[in-house]
Amino acid sequence: MKKSFFIILFGLFSVFTSFAQETIIKGSVLDGTTGEPIPDVTITIEETSQSVETDANGEFQFKTIVPLGEQVLKVEKEGFVTKRYPIVVNEGQTVDISGMTLDFDNGNSDSFVISISDDNLNSEDDGLTDNISGLLQASKDQFLRAAAYDFSSTFFRPRGLDNANGKVLINGVEMNKQFNGRPQWGNWGGVNDVQRNQVFAMGMSANDYSFGDLAGTNNIIMRASKYREGGRISYASANRSYNGRVMASYNSGLLKGGWSYSVLGSRRFGNEGYVDGTLYDSNSFFAAVEKKINDKHSINFTGIYAQNRRGRSTAITDEVLTLKGRQYNPFWGTQDGDIRNSRVREIKEPILMLNHFWNISSKTNLNTNIAYQFGKIGNTRIDNGGTRLVDFNGQASYLGGARNPDPSYYQNLPSYHLRDTNPTAYDYEQAYIAGQDFRNDGQLDWNALYSANATLRTQGGNSIYAIQEDRIDDSQFTINTIFDTELSERVRLNAMVSYRKLKSENFANLKDLLGGTGYLDVDFFAEEDSNAIGGSLEDVAQSDLNNPNRIVQEGDRYKYNYEIDADVLTGFAQAQFKYNKIDFYLGANISQTTYQRNGLFDNGNFAGTRSFGKSEKLDFSNYGIKAGATYKLTGRHLIDVNASYFTKAPTIRNSFNNARQSNDVVIGLKSENIQSVDVSYIFRSPIIKARLTGFYSGFENGTDIGFFFTEDLAGLGLNTGDAFVQEVLTNVEKRHIGAELGIEAQVTPTIKLKAAASVGQYTFNNNPNLYLTSDDFDGPLTFGDGTTNIKDYHVAGGPERAYQIGFEYRDPDFWNVGVTTNYFSNAYIDVGNLARSANFTTDFDGQAIVGYDEDIARDLLKQEEFDDYVLVNVVGGKSWRVGDYYIGFFATINNIFDQEYKTGGFEQSRLPKYTRLLEDQSRDNGPVFGSRYFNGNGTTYYLNVYLRF
Repeated sequence: MKKSFFIILFGLFSVFTSFAQETIIKGSVLDGTTGEPIPDVTITIEETSQSVETDANGEFQFKTIVPLGEQVLKVEKEGFVTKRYPIVVNEGQTVDISGMTLDFDNGNSDSFVISISDDNLNSEDDGLTDNISGLLQASKDQFLRAAAYDFSSTFFRPRGLDNANGKVLINGVEMNKQFNGRPQWGNWGGVNDVQRNQVFAMGMSANDYSFGDLAGTNNIIMRASKYREGGRISYASANRSYNGRVMASYNSGLLKGGWSYSVLGSRRFGNEGYVDGTLYDSNSFFAAVEKKINDKHSINFTGIYAQNRRGRSTAITDEVLTLKGRQYNPFWGTQDGDIRNSRVREIKEPILMLNHFWNISSKTNLNTNIAYQFGKIGNTRIDNGGTRLVDFNGQASYLGGARNPDPSYYQNLPSYHLRDTNPTAYDYEQAYIAGQDFRNDGQLDWNALYSANATLRTQGGNSIYAIQEDRIDDSQFTINTIFDTELSERVRLNAMVSYRKLKSENFANLKDLLGGTGYLDVDFFAEEDSNAIGGSLEDVAQSDLNNPNRIVQEGDRYKYNYEIDADVLTGFAQAQFKYNKIDFYLGANISQTTYQRNGLFDNGNFAGTRSFGKSEKLDFSNYGIKAGATYKLTGRHLIDVNASYFTKAPTIRNSFNNARQSNDVVIGLKSENIQSVDVSYIFRSPIIKARLTGFYSGFENGTDIGFFFTEDLAGLGLNTGDAFVQEVLTNVEKRHIGAELGIEAQVTPTIKLKAAASVGQYTFNNNPNLYLTSDDFDGPLTFGDGTTNIKDYHVAGGPERAYQIGFEYRDPDFWNVGVTTNYFSNAYIDVGNLARSANFTTDFDGQAIVGYDEDIARDLLKQEEFDDYVLVNVVGGKSWRVGDYYIGFFATINNIFDQEYKTGGFEQSRLPKYTRLLEDQSRDNGPVFGSRYFNGNGTTYYLNVYLRF
């Protein structure tokens, strides 16, 4: 099938091939300091995909049909300052531009890479709105630079897209996780010095490695032979994610016998970042060894180990913000005089990769890659439950229990004491005491947890507090082969076949008994819900019916334990055509994705095959097509168009209602359908470069699952609707539409002015289906017509509008400074879906709520829009050459005016009913269950000093 597919593609594409008169661009590149020729320099004809590399003598020649008229050659190599040379190409003539020079980069181009990687890791850990800044590191486009470096601090998403809509590759191997579709930045954090060689393809435009995705494709090339000979030692100080970082690297260059190697080691550390209590402990190692066997074959091995341990923070309400400030974090407290965070994320997932490069001929290459990634991701939290099982006349019961230890728990705040309509003097007194206690301390009391366990230990009881670690132990094997050939001077064919196999172990690990002797592995909330489920309490409460009432010890698996097997087979083919006035491409993609859950615990709430053993096998067949063209009006004016339609398998996360408890699959699960188109006008001259783009993306058949506790479920026939639920949305449709602009002007050899803007609207385009599942009731539970009325609500994900103006000054004496002013608006909260369903208007007995007022309801359900804000950032640095050494520093200061702003947030769904929400929002002293927000950092800095040799 694959062979036939490629033959058909070749037949369709070959009709466009033709021959032109011989027009040649050739030249050479020399070191600006020594005058020696520089090999492996990339020469690109701007705004085309045509590029070549210099040979061992520093010489190059374009052998394909080149565009005529005014063109610009971009000359770049890692470790050197990129240059641009304007030329004029006449048909049938030779342009010889020998003697071009490149100067060694003494400057600060790497400052952003370091900052971006850390910010991505931070967003992944804290559960904030995911940005895609790391994906854009390789881009030279002014708008995308602004999005990656300045807009990213506020979690701006270009075109409203997040990490799951982009592809990150290392040496051609995809790094996106199958669990949620996002790259796990921490897997290669701290190895910044060997990440500078990157190839970025914007949006769905043509790239040589894969079909791609809407947010673009970034391939990080980490081959030993591609690094410039030399070493680098650096030290950084910061107050964002970590306090300090030391890094050292060395690249051998090409040695005798065809060998080359590259090594790096780094350590990042800190007791806390900008947010209180967010510890940072990371060690990273990288090694690559390459053997050039002969002119046709080369083998490269790459290994990355980036251990990372981070303290997490969370969203807080406005009440907590007023009392404690934006740096507050409820997850930590002091123990024996040291800060200890209860929510720690630890990543240990080494990557091993073997790459074979085969130059079949001067026009044909085959790259085959094998990669293996394994290790663990762990997230800790405090587990609080009962202590022992007792029997009263044959009736089982669980005694004990523990109060929520979260210092910001709603019952610890002043609003809780003032929740009544007419608070008494005693209520005000209690609210004042609570406020003072929270202001003066408000941190986790570790001593109280140990003391409670110690008391029970003396009485023969088990721990009521423990540290639970939610673990994911993945083992993934990937093999792919990437084919590239020039079929003719006008036609180039790319193809790729890839297979990924994942085995994922998911379980709760008892990390720390906090001084206790054991922990009873049952559901301590099962008693009050046992009648709704059926069966005896002692059965229903079991995490594993095969090991009832088990007392677990540190290191044991408990609560949940299951495996996920996933297989993905992908094929991709693409043809690129180049003519004097137009370049265009056509691409196609097919894939087969399979998931299956294997339950290792027999959960009491879902006894038998609903939780134990293998689930049904989920199979998704997907395809995609894309096409694009660049029309060259003149050498300076171009029109670029890209269009695509493809389907995408749901992620593992969104395929099972609650994989921790059962094999139940999402009802009506389908692949997502995605269509997109963007049109750009591009202007380029020796002074001004600009791009104006309009874009549209549509999404259909999306799926999303949320987990939360609610008090207000309608139709259960009870006077309360308390339950911990899984909220499943299917048939989700979204529409992203907007425009973006990037422009820069090199007004003098040393001064560059720049500006960027994005104006978008990202909304839900229908009323998706909604149902709830839970171990607290028989499900699925739906309301009314089974939908949630969120059509035309905004998709939460950072500001929809962002504007920048700034300048850069680069002095010939190797110092530079830049300032940007950035304005953000139209950011929206993530709304509660349950409150927009018929549950909102229905009472506990299933009848319509009496006294419902549509005008009041409209105000209650109006989506909150965050305030506009301005952030001013400064970057600068200086370098010196001392003999064969380069010494320098660079620094960045973000938000220099200490602007306060919200980067995101979400409505709490605890009270998703008209009467209860109205009551809570109408309280004179503020709501008890107000929305929770992520607040942006104040003034932060990053300072790096380095030595290159």
